[in-house]
Amino acid sequence: MVLHHALGRWPEELGFTVPAGWIRTEALHEDDVNRRQFVSATAAALVTGPTSSQHVDPALIDYFEQQLEGHYRADMFLGPHDLIGTVSAQYQLIDKLVRSARGEVRRGLLRAGAAYAALVGWLYQDAGDLAAATFWRGVTQEIAVRSRDPHLIGYSLVNQAHVRTDLGDGHGVIDLCEAVLDGSDRLFPKVRIMAMQQQAHGASLMGDRTSVDQLIDTAAGLLSRVDDDLPWGNACRRTPGYLEVQRATCYGRLGLGREAEALWAQVLDGVPSTARRDRGVYLARRATVAAESRQPDHAVEIARSVVEIAGETRSARMLRELSALERAMGPWHDAPVGRDLAEILAPVTEGS
Repeated sequence: MVLHHALGRWPEELGFTVPAGWIRTEALHEDDVNRRQFVSATAAALVTGPTSSQHVDPALIDYFEQQLEGHYRADMFLGPHDLIGTVSAQYQLIDKLVRSARGEVRRGLLRAGAAYAALVGWLYQDAGDLAAATFWRGVTQEIAVRSRDPHLIGYSLVNQAHVRTDLGDGHGVIDLCEAVLDGSDRLFPKVRIMAMQQQAHGASLMGDRTSVDQLIDTAAGLLSRVDDDLPWGNACRRTPGYLEVQRATCYGRLGLGREAEALWAQVLDGVPSTARRDRGVYLARRATVAAESRQPDHAVEIARSVVEIAGETRSARMLRELSALERAMGPWHDAPVGRDLAEILAPVTEGS
């Protein structure tokens, strides 16, 4: 510590051998901060019991399901940070009620609880906290199993696969999606579509374009059969061009710039203004494709329209896509167009 205070460098940086078990104080502080953040993120799912017993009216199931649809809509406008606390608190209330409920009311609340846990996991994932997201994906799977609902169990595994996609683990994605699709004839078409499109992302991480197209084409054949009234997992109905969005993303990951650009041009025309966060993510991906196709001016033009959305929603996914754009624009770093991009992105990248 004396050397660090005097010289501003740690002993090992100066060539000294440090004692066994030496840990920098800054690392201890960082670990403590990370631990507190993780405890805060997981607290709503770790309430000790038992709690005091109370009457649980069956109408509460409909109440929570109706609230869920509103949260999905708000997420598209606001991004994750403003909703995490609200949705986590509602999950905590559901967990409390489950402990008093009986029979079908309890099963219904468990199904609602799994959907809420899935949404909390998604919000943390979109906020860039993959540790908290993974925790909540695990909670989703536990509650889905307790509900005995095979459709929810499949949905929970797809959610786990989504995290593995963000971690770049193609094998893990495929393993989880194949587990969902094994004997999947009994599952709702919606769940099968979700598993197939996520498996396509896994295939793209493995460089397998043939499987990407086969999986998305097969999923597309099921879209007309989606007719359930479940309140969760409705992106395939709510998002215009849902499967072509997945294909375009996979093509971008595979380096198929021309094909990806054509798909993004088609998809973005159909994205409504209400899907503000999603539109920002799609535009950022399209800008990266343009840069990789050696169209830097077009990439910068697209990026201009992303920055405002990124600043408002604070979506880590969007910021990650903008970081990918910066890397793709590397060849023009010192050119005027590269400096323009740096200036455009400064409001959302400085201090990040």
